[in-house]
Amino acid sequence: MSAKRLSRIGLAALLCAATALEVTSASHALADQPAKQAFGGQKLPAVAQPESVGFYSKGCLAGGIAIPVDGPNWQVMRLSRNRRWGHPRMIALLERLSREAAQDGWPGLLVGDISQPRGGPMLTGHASHQIGLDADVWLTPMPNRRLTSEERENVSAISMLKGDSLYVDPNIWTPAHAALLKRAAGYPEVERIFVHPGIKKKLCDTVTGDRGWMAKVRPYWGHHYHFHIRMSCQPGSPGCKPQEPINRNDDGCGAALAWWFTDEPWKPAKPAKPAKPPKPKKPMMLSDLPPACARILNEPAPASIADVTFGLGNAGTAAAALPDAAPAVPAAAFAAPTPPASIPLPVPRPRN
Repeated sequence: MSAKRLSRIGLAALLCAATALEVTSASHALADQPAKQAFGGQKLPAVAQPESVGFYSKGCLAGGIAIPVDGPNWQVMRLSRNRRWGHPRMIALLERLSREAAQDGWPGLLVGDISQPRGGPMLTGHASHQIGLDADVWLTPMPNRRLTSEERENVSAISMLKGDSLYVDPNIWTPAHAALLKRAAGYPEVERIFVHPGIKKKLCDTVTGDRGWMAKVRPYWGHHYHFHIRMSCQPGSPGCKPQEPINRNDDGCGAALAWWFTDEPWKPAKPAKPAKPPKPKKPMMLSDLPPACARILNEPAPASIADVTFGLGNAGTAAAALPDAAPAVPAAAFAAPTPPASIPLPVPRPRN
């Protein structure tokens, strides 16, 4: 082989190596971003097959779609947060819940946070809601009119608790609340429902007949003004990490619930006495998430929000396999009071 040809081969190899180094360097630069800034800054989802990657509190979402701001039986709250995105099956589940709960007599859902367009850690609030399979639904019934954008930002949810106690206020709680939770927990793809311990106790004390669904209803800090739906990992998401399964034969009304009504869960943590000031907590970096999240972060965005909104464009295709497409019940068929703006919005502890 001639020296000239060897020189050309060497140059080509050098160029390939330089390109690989450039790609690697770019990947490292991207991975060094704080994850909540990287994902919190995304306005639109990744155009890709629906996929939940990682764990509920450490992952991301590809192929997410948005729930419409208004539906026949729902209204989305806190629109400025841009958290009305989720796995297509989660969005379809919320639509189905809103429709079937209306048939049960519930006036309609006020939908809180679901996920960011590409999931991932949020700039503020939840530690979970990262893979498009978590959604918050207010326990406040939907009013019989459409709330304004300002009201959706400022109206507060209604706590189900009596004063500062751990117990449900019987003047606020109704059998319709229990029926809504039963409906949500009854879907096989729902893994857990998180509620305040006082709400769980109210269910334990009052539900008769079939109690099998109550195993899914789990007590947790906060959640006295909303309940949190968590779906199991869905088909097409091999990188989704599930939670430990629950015992479906235990309704959760025994010793585990009693613990929440002791002092232990509510005691503030005793501050340590360090010899020197503690170092600031290191933020979660993109490199801390599953590797696929860097790819999802760089996937192309859709041409418009309409293309990726449930019921519009092609957004509903991935969720079409879910059963029941009965006509929606008009929200105007029910009446409910407008939530008062004077009630402060409770802060979950710890956030999830």
